[in-house]
Amino acid sequence: MVKDPDDRDSKTKPGVSRRGFIATLGTGAVGAAARAAAGPAPPAQMQSLPEATGLTEVTLSINGRKHRLLVEPRWSLLFVLRERLGLTGSKQGCERGECGVCTVLIDGRPRYACMTLALEAEGTTITTIEGLMTGEELGPVQQAFAEHDAFQCGYCTPGQIMAAEGLLRANPHPTMDEIRIGMSGNLCRCGAYAHIFKAVDHAAGQRK
Repeated sequence: MVKDPDDRDSKTKPGVSRRGFIATLGTGAVGAAARAAAGPAPPAQMQSLPEATGLTEVTLSINGRKHRLLVEPRWSLLFVLRERLGLTGSKQGCERGECGVCTVLIDGRPRYACMTLALEAEGTTITTIEGLMTGEELGPVQQAFAEHDAFQCGYCTPGQIMAAEGLLRANPHPTMDEIRIGMSGNLCRCGAYAHIFKAVDHAAGQRK
């Protein structure tokens, strides 16, 4: 009987024979398949993460009305305004405090609602674009924007109006340079800045 060369090699040479090496590969493949079927093991840091904290009760004063609701601690004021209260006048833009389209007034000062947690706003007075109207009548700043065509697509307009409202509450009679500075936190992709500045100046004149 002719001997298997692999058997001869296994007796005369140190290390693993070709047959043993192939058998090892087969065993490893079976083990890998079993591990894949069981699913990946979670990282150690994920195993120690705490569970979600759930909902927290909050009372928000918005446009002269009290709203009592449950929110997640991570929810932004913008999300609560739009998705929980239906106040969609505040638009969603960059969501990182760059465009100003979500601007609202908090205690009379312009704030980005996307960068403000709903829980942070408890105990403050919040005003949105809807709160500037009296019934169906536009507020002075809204009217000035309409008269001076201070918009094109109109998407940034609510934030622009709220920024202007906040500026005029802090400084009722700004110069044109002060208007430009005061409105610099709000971007208009259509480039209607010249009309926006004229509208704010006109609204300031109406207040005089």
